Amino acid sequence: MNFDEIADRIEELHQGAVQARVGEPAKDPYLRISSESLVEVMRTLHADRDLAFELLISVTGMDWSTWTPKMPRVKKGDEPLPEPESPVSRYEVVYHLLSVSQNHRLVIKVACADDERPAQPTLTGIYPAADWLERETWDLMGIDFQGHPDLRRILCAEDWVGHPLRKDYEFPTEYHGISAE
Repeated sequence: MNFDEIADRIEELHQGAVQARVGEPAKDPYLRISSESLVEVMRTLHADRDLAFELLISVTGMDWSTWTPKMPRVKKGDEPLPEPESPVSRYEVVYHLLSVSQNHRLVIKVACADDERPAQPTLTGIYPAADWLERETWDLMGIDFQGHPDLRRILCAEDWVGHPLRKDYEFPTEYHGISAE
C-alpha cells in the first residue's frame, strides 16, 4: 500500500481521527492524529492484515517553542514546495512505524494539548517496544505517557531535575557537588 491508500484506510475506519495528512513532496509523509483517537488508530495499524504495522521503530518528543518557518530551497525550474506546516502546539509526539510483511512505513504525529503538562496515552499494550521508547521520551522531554506501567528515568539520574531536551531547559552548573561546566 502507498501512503494515500494507508491514509484512506485509516480515515475510513476512524472517521474524524485524522486531523491532517501530509504526503508528497514531504520527505516523510505523515498523518496527524488526534490524541483521543491515538490508541484505537494504532491498534488498527497493528492488527489490520492489510496494514500490519508490526514494529514501532521510534517515539520522539518535539518541542516547537522556538520554531520559526523556513522555506526549503528549490532548484531553478522546479515547482516551489508548499509552506511548512505550523506547529499545532508546543509539544508533539512522533511515531515511526514499519510493516515488514507489507513493506511499508508510516509516520504518525500527535499534538499534546497541554503545554504545561504534555501527555499522551501509552502504547505499551499494543507495542511492547513502546516501554523504553516512552520512558526515554519522558525522561528527556517530559511528555507523560498516561497508563505506562513503569514510567521512570532511563538515561538521567533518578534525582535529576528537569528534562534536558526541552528548549527552555537550563543545564545545571553542578550535580552533587561536581562541576558540570
